[in-house]
Amino acid sequence: MGVGSALKRARDSVFSRDRTREELKIGIAGFYDRSSKLWEDVWGEHMHHGYYIPEDRTDHQQAQVDLIDEVLKWSGADEGKKPERVVDVGCGIGGSSRHIARKYGCTAKGITLSPYQANRGNELAAEQGLAEKTSFQVADALDMPFEDNSFDLVWSLESGEHMPDKKQFVNEVMRVVEPGGRVIIVTWVHRDLAPEETSLTKKELKLLSKINRSYYLPPWCSTDDYIKLLEDAGAENIKREDWSYIIAPFWKAVIKSSLNLRSVLGLLRSGFSTQRGAYAMLLMLRGFHNGTIKFGLITATKKEE
Repeated sequence: MGVGSALKRARDSVFSRDRTREELKIGIAGFYDRSSKLWEDVWGEHMHHGYYIPEDRTDHQQAQVDLIDEVLKWSGADEGKKPERVVDVGCGIGGSSRHIARKYGCTAKGITLSPYQANRGNELAAEQGLAEKTSFQVADALDMPFEDNSFDLVWSLESGEHMPDKKQFVNEVMRVVEPGGRVIIVTWVHRDLAPEETSLTKKELKLLSKINRSYYLPPWCSTDDYIKLLEDAGAENIKREDWSYIIAPFWKAVIKSSLNLRSVLGLLRSGFSTQRGAYAMLLMLRGFHNGTIKFGLITATKKEE
């Protein structure tokens, strides 16, 4: 990287400039290529929040598995006919996909922008005897390489916040799910606006902009925004819930887990973007604490033809 590029990057970071769609795509891939091994070394194969009921639980990796199961139960996916063909949109290193495949005996395909994550997901699938059931590939969630009506469950756990075009994201998940199939989106959102509001406060927007620079995120939206997009895309049986209180202890646990020699050394080796992401954990904690950031659950089904 030249001096000019480094200076531009530093200036953009200081002023929290929004990235272009192409910059986000490249940045997300690079961020997770560099940080995923460190995360797996410290936290295991699940790269998402945990289910903290009771709130003082300390079995953090099991809390992450429990979050998957509790979301599936909440959505209604456990009722009636079990899913047979699942796509995991923003799959990380495939923890959710493999768990869901084991749980239901279904097949699961995972997509990610990170070549490292896709390769590691396939390695773990082979190690766990799930290579015939699960597979992982590099693909863009806004232009998925699947035919219409390919899956009976579309699963997106903490990837929607990375999508620069939320309307296209929703349209794509609705395109690839079959009629009668279910969509589950669990994502970071900002609080819903009050009827008299037209935007978040300047203070709230500044906080989110700082987080965006660290985690390669586009501007945020609310759960209300997602509901409107799903309605416009023809979804039905839409249900929503805020689980911010359930995942609240997670960021404190992550911060605490980073305060040991192994984690510090791994962080030092992982590069600037991962180090900046570690700092942003404090910003996420602040956002959840003051109510700017919410942990939104949304599920819906596609109308039968």
